[in-house]
Amino acid sequence: MNQGGKYIKVEPGVEIFVQDVGSGDPIVFIPGWTFTTEVFHKQVEHFQKTNRVIVIDPRSHGRSSITMHGNDYATHGSDLAKVIEALELKNVTLVGWSFGCLTIWEYIRQNGTQNIKSQVLVDLSPKPLSTNHEQDWVEGPLDEIAAVYSTYLRDSEKQREFVTAYVTDVMVQRELEEGELNWIVEQSLKTPHYVAANLFAAGMFSDYREEAKLGSDAVPTLTVIAEHWADKAKSFVEQHAPKSAIEVLGGHLMFWEHDEKFNQIVEKFITA
Repeated sequence: MNQGGKYIKVEPGVEIFVQDVGSGDPIVFIPGWTFTTEVFHKQVEHFQKTNRVIVIDPRSHGRSSITMHGNDYATHGSDLAKVIEALELKNVTLVGWSFGCLTIWEYIRQNGTQNIKSQVLVDLSPKPLSTNHEQDWVEGPLDEIAAVYSTYLRDSEKQREFVTAYVTDVMVQRELEEGELNWIVEQSLKTPHYVAANLFAAGMFSDYREEAKLGSDAVPTLTVIAEHWADKAKSFVEQHAPKSAIEVLGGHLMFWEHDEKFNQIVEKFITA
């Protein structure tokens, strides 16, 4: 999967690993919390036939530099801008999965939408935490989120336990073979637990409702939502990003588990 791999320096001592393959209109894929370029391998394979495909390991993820600073989505947003600039990308389609959506919204907050052709937001609320979890589309009740931060992101063993449970319960719908489960979990554990905790808090405490609306008003937007929270998520998107198209598919990692269907949805959206 090293095909097209390169490093882009975003500040002294900090390099972002990118995979850059194919040619045509550029699509940039941004993985979620602690995950890596590898999770998008089925999208790379598919879209590189028709597009220039760029996949990023965000700062402190995968093969990018692990830093003690900038482990927040404000910095991830500016790192993304530097990557887009370094690769001289114009009119990009941005595809963010989970906390990767926060990177897109932050990019919009800092740079506006003028260089974005379209955006695909995969399964994250623009406000992941709320005191009104019964009504709002959130990652979970406040106490549960607090428990993850204070219990499971204290050491790498607990981090592995949390990610394993999350993959099995939320991300994938079918029974995973041991090798598959280990592969998914290993992607996440390339980010040390103390950085993962920082990113988790930064993501959970963010509020991008304004950028979600701004982005969906300005450029063609598709929101792909997992089945397990579809009703709540759909009404939240309709309220905060009313012009976004909405598709419902699979679990949180639907683009990997149901890749053919996902790729078809995205292809239809970007060629419309």
